[in-house]
Amino acid sequence: MTRKATFDRRRFLLTGAALGCTAAASPFMTPVSLAAAPWDMRLVVIILRGGMDGLDVVQPYGDPAFAGLRGNALKVGEAAGAADLDGFFALHPALAPLMPLWAAGELSFAHAVSTPYRDKRSHFDGQDLLEAGTADVPGGAAGRDGWLNRMLQAVPGLEPETAYAIGREDLLILKGTAPVANWAPGTRLALSPQAELLLNRIYEQDPLFHAASEEALRLTGELAAAGSLEDAGPDMAAMQSMMEAATTGGGHLRVAEFAVNRLRADTRVAAFSINGWDTHRGQSQGLGRALAQLSDTILALKLGLGPVWGKTAVLAMTEFGRTARENGTGGTDHGTGGAMLMAGGAVRGGLVHRDWPGMGEGDLYAGRDLMPTADVRSYAAAAMRELLGLDRATLEDAIFPGLDMSGIGKVIL
Repeated sequence: MTRKATFDRRRFLLTGAALGCTAAASPFMTPVSLAAAPWDMRLVVIILRGGMDGLDVVQPYGDPAFAGLRGNALKVGEAAGAADLDGFFALHPALAPLMPLWAAGELSFAHAVSTPYRDKRSHFDGQDLLEAGTADVPGGAAGRDGWLNRMLQAVPGLEPETAYAIGREDLLILKGTAPVANWAPGTRLALSPQAELLLNRIYEQDPLFHAASEEALRLTGELAAAGSLEDAGPDMAAMQSMMEAATTGGGHLRVAEFAVNRLRADTRVAAFSINGWDTHRGQSQGLGRALAQLSDTILALKLGLGPVWGKTAVLAMTEFGRTARENGTGGTDHGTGGAMLMAGGAVRGGLVHRDWPGMGEGDLYAGRDLMPTADVRSYAAAAMRELLGLDRATLEDAIFPGLDMSGIGKVIL
């Protein structure tokens, strides 16, 4: 095999883009990974990087032991301005804009969940295991793949978008043999006609690179043809206004905008991440900012997708929860059990799925963390089974090896 044939197309596209590529100013650009599929339902997975404190987001104020673990810097329940959900759980005030979704049956949570990861509490290993969907942290980078990619591999007749990667990095969750498209929002190819002609002439005799350059130019053309959101109807214009009015930074809404544009077309699966969940100190401020971005993102997806929202499920997942007790700096440390969020018109909403373990001294995992009573992968698997029609054997054996979905209730309408 020649050196040209082994050259990574991703590296080629990044190099080619340097001819006329402009990127968003932020160095923390988050790639969006997408893949088209032959069904009409949409699945969006958001990785919440940093370990979201599920006990602060969905507060078990009805557990008599909870107030004794929090309540100094971290207020709980009504004292924190949290909104009651079901008489036992209350929602963090930064997610108050999502309460209409809860009332409409388009928002739910799963509590006391975790991956199989235990005790070491490393962000890197925890995130790798979450995205790999395995029972053990994957080894070296070679051969690793993610559970969303394995899901795509299991779908008969799949015709995904051609592999396409421009951005800081790939998401492990969509890494694997099934080709997917990758794009870093805020990045635009701005090739002049002369540069396009130069690319075509240089690579016209090389099938690999000629096809790659044509793919890059095709997607660039599609994005340019889409125009601004203001030209795409009242819902999309309202989303544009939301982006302009955002006070927490616009990067997360650019991610949502790009995902919306693709999901309204042929894309059926999207995955991206939101950072900022590592709240060792000053959690009341830091968590509020991260939750505002999550809330903005979900509302932007709903607004932008319009009627497609009714066919959509959004899963927001984190690598691990945080300690049951607040620490001395107004934060929480790396823990175990936590919560995940599910939203969308296709979601069975208005409830908190749980097998609640209690928060008394003898109930905590290792005497410090919320005890996990369910595998977070089971809820993702249940969503794919009910949303996309995948069978349980495939989910438990191929997509999430070693998973047991027993006891997980219905999460999709």
